[in-house]
Amino acid sequence: MEKKFALIGYPLGHTMSPFIQNRLFELAGINANYQVMEIPPSQLEGKMPSLLKLDGFNVTIPHKCAIIPLLQELDKTASLYGSVNTVHCQNGAAKGYNTDSFGFLKALSTAGIDLSGNVAILGAGGAARTFAFESVLSGCSVTLCVRQQDITQARELSAELERLSPQGAVSIKSLDQVPENTDLIINATPVGMYPETNASPILADFLNGVKAVFDAIYNPAETVLLKEARKAGARAVGGMAMLVWQAARAQEIWHGISFKESDIASIIEDANRELAHRFGRDKS
Repeated sequence: MEKKFALIGYPLGHTMSPFIQNRLFELAGINANYQVMEIPPSQLEGKMPSLLKLDGFNVTIPHKCAIIPLLQELDKTASLYGSVNTVHCQNGAAKGYNTDSFGFLKALSTAGIDLSGNVAILGAGGAARTFAFESVLSGCSVTLCVRQQDITQARELSAELERLSPQGAVSIKSLDQVPENTDLIINATPVGMYPETNASPILADFLNGVKAVFDAIYNPAETVLLKEARKAGARAVGGMAMLVWQAARAQEIWHGISFKESDIASIIEDANRELAHRFGRDKS
């Protein structure tokens, strides 16, 4: 019997989720249909009866927080972050999960990047929240580097992090004050994302001495920040790795299966080629 899954959000545009999830279904030998459902915020609650008839679904902006009161149960990670991106439906009930943190940690580890030492996170929004929580839980010293208009949001996030781990050191600086002793820089801003691909959130000078850079942007696969990081001798990994690994974690939740790192690496390459094809960046 064909299983049914979906991605919900609004708007969805050029989402890569169907491509990635269908490749994972194929790899696992699962007969499944994965559809894209654009649901405006005002219609989310009314759509829940039909969503509960699915075997599961992924959740993206703007529903990652709004979906929570409509679910029957939350995984501990979803509760910690107050955000859901994967839902498993069984017997008319739905349980919410957050697989972003798993995707982030796997993207780092498979690239040979340690989440340790001094971490500078660029931005203080939803993505930055995941990166900051995982960094603090790993015992890192965290600096939130933000624009002046985001200082209040950064202070709120810093207060949450300090309640989570009173021993964790969290400081706030502007984007032009990335600390000199930074080991890992994480970009959680949209700066450098398609179509403004010639931009970088920080000056290249800040990359001197940095051991590694993670850029959450996946379009393009190679951002200006990643290019400059590699020139500076740092390990660097982009957001597609996180996107594919968090999708693989969703499959594990839905089907109880796991994937080899070599298989995921192959899908990451395929997804980057598909992305380049869609946006006219083929090198062939």
